[in-house]
Amino acid sequence: MTDNAKPSGALTLRTVAMPADANPAGDIFGGWVMAQMDLASGITASERAKGRVVTAAVKEMAFALPVKIGDTLSVYTTIEAVGRTSITLSVEAWATRARYNNMEKVTAATFIMVALDESGKPKPVPAE
Repeated sequence: MTDNAKPSGALTLRTVAMPADANPAGDIFGGWVMAQMDLASGITASERAKGRVVTAAVKEMAFALPVKIGDTLSVYTTIEAVGRTSITLSVEAWATRARYNNMEKVTAATFIMVALDESGKPKPVPAE
């Protein structure tokens, strides 16, 4: 890992960056990385909400480093706050470089998810 930095949170999703997800220079599209982070947020939030959740907002996302074809992207999530119907998560994306086997933090963001009932209306997040 770079500069002894370590991921924060629980490993929620791992996937390999493939050529179909890249531009001609071999850099993975930022939207693909964000989609993986959204999937991980949904997994963690739905487990906490014990049901369906949707993404309400994404805050403060900046890409520090590119993801390359062949890198393993690992997404870590931490629940920061639980409101009446919302769950706020801190999400980090780390790339394990295929050629060098070192792990680098690519980006991080705050995701806000909202719990929904069967009719698609916000519902209270159950107590733990």
